[in-house]
Parts: sequence; C-alpha cells; structure tokens
Amino acid sequence: MSDRPLAEANTTDRSSGENTASIGRTPPPGEMGSLPSGSIPLSVHDLTVAYHRKPVLWDVEFALPPGRLVGVIGPNGAGKSTLIKAVMDLLPTVSGRVLIYGEPYSKQRYRVGYVPQRESVDWDFPVNALDVVTMGLYSKIGWCRPVMQKHKQVALAALERVGIADLAYRQISQLSGGQQQRTGVARALGQNADRYLMDGPCAAVDASTEQAIVELLREMKQTGKTALVVHHDLQTVADYFDYVILLNMRVVAHGPTEEVFTRENLQKTYGGRLTLLDEATEAMRRRERAL
Repeated sequence: MSDRPLAEANTTDRSSGENTASIGRTPPPGEMGSLPSGSIPLSVHDLTVAYHRKPVLWDVEFALPPGRLVGVIGPNGAGKSTLIKAVMDLLPTVSGRVLIYGEPYSKQRYRVGYVPQRESVDWDFPVNALDVVTMGLYSKIGWCRPVMQKHKQVALAALERVGIADLAYRQISQLSGGQQQRTGVARALGQNADRYLMDGPCAAVDASTEQAIVELLREMKQTGKTALVVHHDLQTVADYFDYVILLNMRVVAHGPTEEVFTRENLQKTYGGRLTLLDEATEAMRRRERAL
C-alpha cells in the first residue's frame, strides 16, 4: 500500500487549513537531554497505521525518557491499543519506524514485556496460571526444550509478586477477572524485561487488583524500568503516572504529567466531552488541595 496520500494529508488540517505537521512532535532522540539513542527506551518516528486505507494512527512521533511510568490516554477508538501492537510489530504500518533502545523491536524483543488486553486472551485454553507465566520465559528456555524447575521457580516468584502464588495450579478459566489480569502481569514480570507494554491492565478489575498492579509499576520505576500503559480512568492519571501521552489518532501532547495533563489538552483529546473532563478536573483539584 502506498503511504503517499496519507503522508501528504498530514501537513494540513482538513477543516481549517492550518499546518499541523508539528503537532505532538518530539525532537530527535539525540536532543533529549543529550541521551544517546541506545539509552532511550522507546522512540516512535512518523508512525502511520491504517486499516483498509483508513488511518488509525497518523504521523505519531514521540520519544520517552528512561525510568518513567507512562500513561497512554485517549477516547475509545483513539488508537491506543493499535499503538502498542504497532510498537511490537504485530501490525503492518504504512510508514514510520519504532526503535527500542535505538534498535528495531525484532532485535530487542527480549527486553520487552507485554500485557495484552484481557479480552484478547483465550482463557478457556487448558493450562494453569503457572503454565501461562512460564510461557513468557520461552525466549530463555528455548523452543522445544523442557521447562526446568528453575524456570518454574521464576514463574512462581512472579505469581507471588502479584499475590496469587496459591493459585498457580488453577486452570485459567477458573480464575476471576482480576486474577486473570494478575496472571498476565506476572507473565510479563517473569521476563525481567527493561521495557513493559501494558494494554489496559487496570481495566475492569477490582480495586485491590488495580492497587496491586500500580504498586508493581512503581517498583519497576524504582529499578529504572519504563512502562507504557494504556489507561482509561482520567481521575487516577495524575496519581499513577509521571509522564503521559494524550492520543487521538495523533499525539495531541506528551510530556511530564504536571505539564501535559491539563484541561486544555484534554479538551483537544476528547473533543468536548465536558462531563468526563469536569470529573477529571475536579479530581486534579482534590489532589492539589491534598498536597
């Protein structure tokens, strides 16, 4: 598929004629605080993804500093899950490139842990929670090689970290939604990656599961790891993340939460959904009063 029509369309906003090519743009990696490209956990350059020639992501560009909890925020259909999949080469792209620590994902996949949407997993597959976590270790075990006791110990330790080690041998269809989500997070943790991509880990889970996941994210940050997390609850963004990407097909804004997560930027991202925006604004005011 030719990317020429999409690339040309990117330079001008159709409704106003205003030049928008610089919206959400990030300086080249070498300009990010003089960090070498190999130290940048994720950089995305001019990324466009289309389904049946209809763009879902359009000229997305950003680079993330290391050791951050990054929330990807935007309305339904904004391309949040598509961004995660495109970073992992799970979708064909029209144009652009993605670098993990300065190299393509294919060369750095062992450094990336992934938590997919819970709805995308076949939870009726006849395996238990320990099996699921162990599957995440295959890059270290090797294909068609036996799972050793040391691998099971790593998997059990990951389940312990998410608080469900006692459910290690339970068939995954018998787990609750929150327990299934914890299993997915444990699978990623077991990989001991440097970079984590999580597609809605806190979506539709109970409060205790959400808090457990958030605490794990904070532990990751303390050890210098970076997590890119699709998140849906605007009221908790400021509490959970220190860096945000506001996405609605394009990157509306990205940067430190206190600078970017503003009513003006949310208005641009959500297109005037005032009730939701007012709730988020009030949550931010309550947080500021508590400080």
